[in-house]
Amino acid sequence: MAYYFCLPNQLFKDPTATVITSATNDLLGAQIAKDEQWRFPHNDSIPDKFKTCIIQFEDEYFYRHPGFNPVSIFKALRDNLTSGSVKRGGSTLTQQVIRLSRKGQKRSYFEKLKELILATRLEFREPKDKILAYYTSNAPFGGNVVGLDAASWRYFNRNANDLSWAESATLAVLPNAPSLIYPGKNQERLLKKRNRLLKKLWRNAIIDTLTYNLAVVEGLPQKPYPLPQIAPHLLQNVSKTHYGAFVKTTIDKPLQQQVNRIVKTHYNTLSQNEIYNAAVLVLDVKTRNVLAYIGNTPTDNAHQNQVDVIGKPRSTGSILKPFLYAAMLDSGDILPHTLVADVPTQFGNYTPENYDKTYDGAVPASRALSRSLNVPAVRMLQEFGLDRFHHYLKQLQLKDLKYTANHYGLSLVLGGAESNLWDLCKSYAALSSTLNHFSETSSAYFENEFCDPTFFASEVIDFGQKTADKTLFDAASIYLTYESMKAVNRPESDESWEFFDGSKQIAWKTGTSFGFRDAWAIGTTKDYVVGVWVGNADGEGRPGLVGVQAAAPILFDVFDVLPNSDWFATPFDEMQHVSICKLSGYRASPNCDNTEATYIQQSGIKTKPCPFHKLIHIDKSEHFQVNSSCEDLSNITHKSWFVLPPLMAYYYKSKNPFYKPLPKFRSDCLSSNSVSIDFIYPKTNQSIFLPKDFNGETNALILKIAHSKPESTVFWYVDATFIGSTKDIHELGIKPDFGKHLLTVVDEFGNEAKRWFTITN
Repeated sequence: MAYYFCLPNQLFKDPTATVITSATNDLLGAQIAKDEQWRFPHNDSIPDKFKTCIIQFEDEYFYRHPGFNPVSIFKALRDNLTSGSVKRGGSTLTQQVIRLSRKGQKRSYFEKLKELILATRLEFREPKDKILAYYTSNAPFGGNVVGLDAASWRYFNRNANDLSWAESATLAVLPNAPSLIYPGKNQERLLKKRNRLLKKLWRNAIIDTLTYNLAVVEGLPQKPYPLPQIAPHLLQNVSKTHYGAFVKTTIDKPLQQQVNRIVKTHYNTLSQNEIYNAAVLVLDVKTRNVLAYIGNTPTDNAHQNQVDVIGKPRSTGSILKPFLYAAMLDSGDILPHTLVADVPTQFGNYTPENYDKTYDGAVPASRALSRSLNVPAVRMLQEFGLDRFHHYLKQLQLKDLKYTANHYGLSLVLGGAESNLWDLCKSYAALSSTLNHFSETSSAYFENEFCDPTFFASEVIDFGQKTADKTLFDAASIYLTYESMKAVNRPESDESWEFFDGSKQIAWKTGTSFGFRDAWAIGTTKDYVVGVWVGNADGEGRPGLVGVQAAAPILFDVFDVLPNSDWFATPFDEMQHVSICKLSGYRASPNCDNTEATYIQQSGIKTKPCPFHKLIHIDKSEHFQVNSSCEDLSNITHKSWFVLPPLMAYYYKSKNPFYKPLPKFRSDCLSSNSVSIDFIYPKTNQSIFLPKDFNGETNALILKIAHSKPESTVFWYVDATFIGSTKDIHELGIKPDFGKHLLTVVDEFGNEAKRWFTITN
């Protein structure tokens, strides 16, 4: 009974290194064990060459003895007693395994007896190859290198399965005298031991003459190689949950290396502008596997090169805009090209501005997205509902979205919230996968579409059960969103991408946070999602740190090394064929005279018809509006006219020279048309500081309005005091006192508008 229980269940309890490999079992990196030893996790697989070499060198009768070799023990005992010192050992590989597991025990004949007994017990418990695997995984190979796997990489910079006969023989003789490996020392002794083993292999007809002659001329390792660090931040991530384990990942090693080179090249340029950090994530849409994981640039410790940025929360900039666009399509609030207002806008104390500080007046929603216009996005969010959009984002499972909708306010869509590269790439991959599954499964969805990607090769993503109900956005809304994102202007080097055959079609979006602290670019094809973040880990902003300049070039360089993908299949089962007004993007009304038939999302059927086309009555010259009060009915022409509200029209006509304002009413006609007045400046409740010129004079405040009938006379009042009138061009300069004022404008027809503003000092 004592013999049965004399051997511990776990022979070796030493800490091991964390080791990660690619999907094809290539070493990506290793993290040294807690005891500072390069000891890889136990490996049952032993390369044939090394197995042959170690048995021939250490224990020729390994597969025939019961754990000890009486003949070897007798010869060792005889020689050692004759010489009066230890000249040779008689231990088998099994006994050496026991000795390695009982480290720290004093060498004595009594200890040798214990090892012999334990060796026989081990032979009863484990097969021979398992015992040999114990040895190869725990034998010392010099310095702080333990085990064949670590030794192969440290001394030959390759996997043990790829070692030559000479290299295998070198490592086979090392555990017997591990001090021989030290660079520049004992090279001649090591060479002789290795060559004696190679000669034995040749004499025993294990290798042929040519192999032997080539093997003996191979050199010895001169210094240890550093272990590969192809995915250091992924290794750091894996070690959090699998410390000391051997982990096969989903990483595509050639792709990882290519992306590493791309990031390094861009880092060399970006660092000249004191931009030091970047991260890139590449996902396989269909499997949701991580194909490349670059957590940071090859910068230095001073710039936090150890920080894995992929999971760190950063301001999102405009990267959430496509989700708002998709949500509004999905809910039937807009159509893809519906005109949305792009005019000076103020919500309380919040005044969003476009990046270029200009306004289009009115812009198709799709173009507002592709151009990443801020004002239309905020106005769309205000119209859609902040709480509603926040609810959609929560369903995307963005873990850094921790606060209520009111905490973020309308800036939510412009970078008021934080997220991380992992969650954002996950979300875009889920949308792409939704489209793929919809076309592959005869218009079905999957319940678990918005799942986390994986970098563990052992994990297979379960997308859940098929269902007829959408998971979050319907396929048509996603497809139409991607169509808009495909039109985003690329960086300068790719400006003419659409003119080249075979060019990649990519739906992509950039983002830039307030203060130029974060630059984002995320793109997707049918097969891949690539996400890029660029910035400084300490949050320092830099000029030029914008998505399209800093992150987008990396994005497209990565897509250039990925295989081409077909574009997404059109989800016709979720779409309706309708007539659309070409000018407004709304469903065509009876007054729309320029229409086209196109496919929209099914929910778009409930959107209202075009509100901007009005049927007007004009004279035969088409220069004036008329009515029955001034013109015979037979001379009146009825015509559809595209009419925008005055403030939208004011900015729209500056970008659209073919826009025609409504003709004036002929002077002899009685007009019954309603009149619109809107303020251009000042904005609602705006606080205004009036600077002084070089002469110390305070500059005037220029008041501006837009009038639907600019030829009308407008009367201006400040705090009920008349200050002047305008006609045709409605601008007026005043110098008001400090404090809060009420501006009132009244036209000649009695139409009135009011606005509060404050002059500060």
